Amino acid sequence: MARSQSAALDRKKLMADPIMVTTIVVLITFLTLFILYPLAILLVDSFVGDGSFGFGIFERIFAMPTFTKAITNTLKVGFLVGILSALLGLLFAYVEVYVRVGKFVGGLFKVVSMLPVVSPPFVLSLSMIMLFGKSGIITRFLLGIYDNSVYGFWGIAVVQTLTFFPVCYMMLKGLLKNIDPSLEEAARDMGASRWKVFTSVTLPLMLPGLGNAFLVTFIESIADFANPMLIGGSYDTLATTIYLQITGSYDKPGAAAMAVVLLCITLAMFAVQKYYLERKTAATLTGKASRGRMLIEDKSVKVPLTILCGLAATFVILMYLCVPIGAFFPTWGYKFFPLTGKWFKLIFTRYHGLQAFWDSFRLSLISAPITALLSMIISYLVVKRSFKSKGFIEAVSMLAMAVPGTVLGVGYIRGFSAGVFRTGFLQGLYGTGLILIIVFVVRSLPTGTRSGISALRQIDKSIEESAYDMGADSFKVFMTVTLPLIKDSFLSGLVTAFVRSITAISAIILLVTPQFLLITVQINEFAEKGSYSLACAFATILIVITYGAVLLMNLFMNHFGTSKKMKED
Repeated sequence: MARSQSAALDRKKLMADPIMVTTIVVLITFLTLFILYPLAILLVDSFVGDGSFGFGIFERIFAMPTFTKAITNTLKVGFLVGILSALLGLLFAYVEVYVRVGKFVGGLFKVVSMLPVVSPPFVLSLSMIMLFGKSGIITRFLLGIYDNSVYGFWGIAVVQTLTFFPVCYMMLKGLLKNIDPSLEEAARDMGASRWKVFTSVTLPLMLPGLGNAFLVTFIESIADFANPMLIGGSYDTLATTIYLQITGSYDKPGAAAMAVVLLCITLAMFAVQKYYLERKTAATLTGKASRGRMLIEDKSVKVPLTILCGLAATFVILMYLCVPIGAFFPTWGYKFFPLTGKWFKLIFTRYHGLQAFWDSFRLSLISAPITALLSMIISYLVVKRSFKSKGFIEAVSMLAMAVPGTVLGVGYIRGFSAGVFRTGFLQGLYGTGLILIIVFVVRSLPTGTRSGISALRQIDKSIEESAYDMGADSFKVFMTVTLPLIKDSFLSGLVTAFVRSITAISAIILLVTPQFLLITVQINEFAEKGSYSLACAFATILIVITYGAVLLMNLFMNHFGTSKKMKED
């Protein structure tokens, strides 16, 4: 009874605040128009795209051998990449948390965890082709192998595993740190070997988290467009098939139906991951470890695990270094020395590199603060306010996490090329920079929102209530009290949004027009043509930009962030 009265009072206070009501209405409109509406249009097109309501389009696409094969290919790659990434991530996480490693190996782990964040999504595909392709440095020039092919199933699987396993590593590292060491030490005191302790105590405790890591990677793998496009060859996946269906066959209803199939797979996996495994993990691992863990120093365990992880981390780093090195080779595949900077000169003098970097930079720079602010506002409403549509705002803002970029791109084409519901309303968005900015915002919104929700849950409600008692309105409270307290999350969301936007390709490759030259699209085009040195030169400058943004953010937070002030106090 008291709870219902409190909720009713909160709603009454909310309705008396015009700024808050306006913010909620604007947010609901934005989320509905730019997330739900494009997905709804895909469903409509899938059933009525041929002029009559029914399953005709689905029957047509499922009759295509290429499409059914693409589904099988996508699931095979997704399952293998999910399993390999989870296992490799578990190995790295276990070694860091349980084994006493040196500073050098620890530094390698940090670099490996950061590289996928600051690099374009297809950098490893470029490296794999340049090292192990038909004109690869290792295969052709070191081993003398001429008939190998790195393209296809195994090429995609290896590249995606190396790209996505750091995500599993970061997830599982946090889970392992939260396991109470006393549980494992009790088993050791009873005579169990380290392997027995791991299989009977540690592994069962983190199985839900391991499943969670698998599903996250599985979703990332089946939604990936850039890597299969570059290294897939004739091995088509759902993401590349949808792209080819709309750009090669000009079959928009068919592409919409294919996008719905891919969306259903990702949504099903996302629902399992979000509403089952996350809760199970939270129930299994509660709180922090009661005391410090005694790290393994036994050489029979420490040496092989450290060497294995060190070699794997070094290989991944060398794969990433291959791209900037390849940008200095005179002629890729034939002549590697002397090194030259002619490709960097060419991209600015002949291939409109300056426009590509400027277009990408300004669009990402515009979208980043919008994304960060929207994320914090949504987080604030979800955590600190009680109203009926709160669940809708949270669910829809997180929905973009489960929507593959290719699916979203097709949805925007079908939803806005002729205006909203074919009425011409907002048709002017299509083909402009504004629609690219909106896509960037929508794609980065879930990451910032999750970060904001975690930060806001640590702030006591009484801090804001005292500001309200002194006469401040909701806007004043949010800007002067709440936002300064979570500015670390805000700054982190700002840089994450910028990096995700400037390295995006799957959602925008279908929407970009000749009016805008984006770096990732240029890299993709040159790589497809076999101009690997030019692609490497573009990718190298992009990596420098993204790494510089992350470095600046870290320096700024170290000097001006709330964590710095807390340490000083």
